[in-house]
Amino acid sequence: MVNDCAEPAPRQDGPAEGYTRLRLDLSYQGAEFSGWARQRGRRTVQEEIESALQVVTRSQEPFPLTVAGRTDAGVHARGQVAHVDLPDGLWALHGEKLLRRLAGRLPADVRIYRVAEAPAGFDARFSAIWRRYAYRVADHPGGVDPLLRGHVLWHDRPLDLEKMNAAARLLLGEHDFAAYCKKREGATTIRTLLELHWDRVPVDPYAAQEGTLAVATVRADAFCHNMVRALVGAMLLVGDGHRPVEFPGEVLAGGVRNSAVNVIRPYGLTLEEVGYPADDQLAERSRQARRMRTLPGQAP
Repeated sequence: MVNDCAEPAPRQDGPAEGYTRLRLDLSYQGAEFSGWARQRGRRTVQEEIESALQVVTRSQEPFPLTVAGRTDAGVHARGQVAHVDLPDGLWALHGEKLLRRLAGRLPADVRIYRVAEAPAGFDARFSAIWRRYAYRVADHPGGVDPLLRGHVLWHDRPLDLEKMNAAARLLLGEHDFAAYCKKREGATTIRTLLELHWDRVPVDPYAAQEGTLAVATVRADAFCHNMVRALVGAMLLVGDGHRPVEFPGEVLAGGVRNSAVNVIRPYGLTLEEVGYPADDQLAERSRQARRMRTLPGQAP
């Protein structure tokens, strides 16, 4: 899951004088990471990349990264975006070779596949207008193909995607998702859920197992802690017949966590893509995203 609401806001809209802001596009296999954000004594994606940057640029000080979405332990990313501000001279010296040098330094479970100067006003976190996740589930009675087990959850009952999509439609739009989020002090749980649907997709064509995977596509302007995994957990209860179609919407309306809704395992979840507006709208989007959000009729 992503925790977009706990990271403190940067103090300025762009890089300091004498620095160049770089956009990094990256992916990682989350199994061996304790999430994105640095944690003392734990292996994290942020620490691996910041350490690699410091080594390949031969710098005395690390250069902190800002990320589009702070994924939790065990969650994967295929389309993660971050930015980093490097001194102009350092970027001029290492720019052409930086990507290859990082590839030689980073471990195999995290890859940066693009490094480029960011357009004016770009902020990886605050300029983003949406994040898209996928959650993959196998409901084959024999379980998950062993070669897919690291990013597919096994559900031991057949799933009715028609009912799950009917439930999903009741959750779309701007709501307070407190019932599906782990509350953080001083952070809002109001989000706009732009897309939520389930599809059947073929199992890996090289797998011996027949059948399909049930894949949830979940897209929102931002997510709060545990939100995707809790939403998927509620819809699985609908899909296997344990709860009616109306159940996820009733939980949302209740406004508090429901003990019947499990926050399902992280390894089925992958951050697939982050969306940004046109370059001339980046700065304005960043300013808007920093404002505390309220629903109509609520006090700010």
